[in-house]
Amino acid sequence: MAPRAYWKGTLKLSLVSCPVVLYPASTAAEKTRFHLINRETGNRLKQQMIDSETGDVVESDQKGRGYELRKGKYVEIEPEELEAVQIESNHTIDIESFVPSEEIDQRYLNHPYYIAPDGKAAVDAFAVIRDAMKDQDRVALAKIVLTNREHVMAIEPLGKGLLGTTLRYPYELRDEDQFFGDIKSPKISKDMVDLAGHILHTKAAHFDPGKFKDEYEDALKALVKRKASGKKIELPEPEERPSNVVSLMDALKQSLKGRGGGKSAKSHARRATGRHRGAKKAHRSTARHRKAS
Repeated sequence: MAPRAYWKGTLKLSLVSCPVVLYPASTAAEKTRFHLINRETGNRLKQQMIDSETGDVVESDQKGRGYELRKGKYVEIEPEELEAVQIESNHTIDIESFVPSEEIDQRYLNHPYYIAPDGKAAVDAFAVIRDAMKDQDRVALAKIVLTNREHVMAIEPLGKGLLGTTLRYPYELRDEDQFFGDIKSPKISKDMVDLAGHILHTKAAHFDPGKFKDEYEDALKALVKRKASGKKIELPEPEERPSNVVSLMDALKQSLKGRGGGKSAKSHARRATGRHRGAKKAHRSTARHRKAS
């Protein structure tokens, strides 16, 4: 049985349009979840809304939405007033442009959705749009309204269907200069960079999410199973924090030894050191020649 559609509407490319459905491409259903319980009774706890000033419990029919104009001063917005904010793309994914995929900054990517044709009558038009996008090797940018908010969506072919990923707006991203501005630019020797590059080379691989393992999730499941069976939970000894006083060059060399760099790693290190010594020797020879002259 097919899952229930998250959104239904029309995918439109100029005068070509077709009914489509959206399904969330990600899920947290398999994540281990905990509920708040009463330690004395073992019963699950129920949360209540409390008035921040009076301390009274607020019932569901008393709850509303308000925008804070200034500290403690709100303007209340009614649900029907929110519905009055009609956006043209309410039930349409209207493709506005096509851009090279490499131009999309990864920081803008938000939530992924699968886009599929809604019914047999929509398959032909859907296939035309999908296959045209494959030929152009570009990503479509469109607007869509989800949960009363307008989003920009990047759409690209994925197998027999399409993958739509909502994008963040520029105002939702922080400026990297706030975090990177104070990073110094130290002088790093070429030998160190060469050694680090060799470590990267020994770890070269292809992207394979099948190899991802959520070890924390596995440990949580094991803990719950062990506790449910009445077994004691052994607490681990606290780990000692490593000393910050290290030689960067020594750490790079040890990384090569410990990661299977083997003979090639040693020869690479010798070559790098040899080049460094050779450069020093040539420098001294040049200096002596200048002095003799």
